[in-house]
Amino acid sequence: MITDNDDVVAEVLPHEAWEVLKSEPDTVLVDVRTKAEWSYVGIPDLDELDKKLIRVEWLAFPEMSVNPEFTGELFSNFSDRFPDKIFFICRSGVRSLDAAEYVADVLAEIGRKTRCFNVEEGFEGDLDGTKHRGNLNGWKKRELPWRQT
Repeated sequence: MITDNDDVVAEVLPHEAWEVLKSEPDTVLVDVRTKAEWSYVGIPDLDELDKKLIRVEWLAFPEMSVNPEFTGELFSNFSDRFPDKIFFICRSGVRSLDAAEYVADVLAEIGRKTRCFNVEEGFEGDLDGTKHRGNLNGWKKRELPWRQT
């Protein structure tokens, strides 16, 4: 649920993120998964919103270490105008929460008022009883727009 508390990274469900992205023009979605995940699993499709998905790896494969250029790569998408809200998404909502918290701290340090949100469940969702993703929840399971790259 989206709140007015500017001090924390809020957790939102995929359909809540979609509704805000659709209704508020000054919002962006950042996919922090790896290039391999974008290529082989797919990406959120924002075409009907006339928005571009921002893709920046939070953890670089194969080491899965934090990308030292993450904020530079992310902020280069904003030029001089930062969005009002940034939604972060990954496979299941764990990496994106780390990235959102990190970016929220950086934005606070530089005096930006941009709000950061984590998309709970992520793109593929939680593991089910058979250790598979995509069957319980997540962006794809909730039938939000996505495509292969």
